[in-house]
Amino acid sequence: MSPEEKDQKIERLELEVKALLERIAELERSLGLDSQTSSKPPASDGLKKSNQIRTKSLREKGKRPSGGQIGHPGQTLKQVLEPEKIVEHPTPCSCPGCGSDIGDVGIKKIIKRQVFDIPAPRIIVTEHRVAVKECPECKTLLQGSFPESVTAPVQYGARIRAVAAYLNHQHFIPEDRLSEVLLDLFGCRMTPGTIAKTTLTLAQIIEPVVAEMASEVKAAAVKHLDETFFEDWW
Repeated sequence: MSPEEKDQKIERLELEVKALLERIAELERSLGLDSQTSSKPPASDGLKKSNQIRTKSLREKGKRPSGGQIGHPGQTLKQVLEPEKIVEHPTPCSCPGCGSDIGDVGIKKIIKRQVFDIPAPRIIVTEHRVAVKECPECKTLLQGSFPESVTAPVQYGARIRAVAAYLNHQHFIPEDRLSEVLLDLFGCRMTPGTIAKTTLTLAQIIEPVVAEMASEVKAAAVKHLDETFFEDWW
């Protein structure tokens, strides 16, 4: 082997050793990561116990107690002038003290108590109909037009689909659990697959808006980004 070949071989081996050392260091680092030292979920820790001390917050403990503070005006329920529903509760027809008949006695005053609640949630089915007629002359069939949003013999309406998308994406309720939530609250048997399809449909609707926003952000001189993962998204 010539001196030149030996030098080339030594140089190649040095590069391989350097690459192997970097790989070993990377593997050792990754093996030391757990849910407390990285973004890995706690379930990935397995049965091993971490000996590391949990990082403590540098934020000082608040001096004020939790809850409403003294002097704060607060926000309480107030009676409304025009309630949606009024329930009359009858006054006894006789005095429990002396037994006198008070059926014809005039009302002295009315005491009001108001309860704020939501109506019982339930699915409302709206049936759309169009009539079909046949022209007596040319036998052409004529019919009315359904609304643009009504495209199938049976479908979910815009409100329930909006609720599903809101809970799924704003509050991160998984599709399987969301299907149970809609059934429990509204008696709506929307399957996880239908929820996923609703998301896809809504995504296609807002795609032009998202594209326009992305274009404006790219053209902006300053981009106020607080999270690093947004860099890859754009």
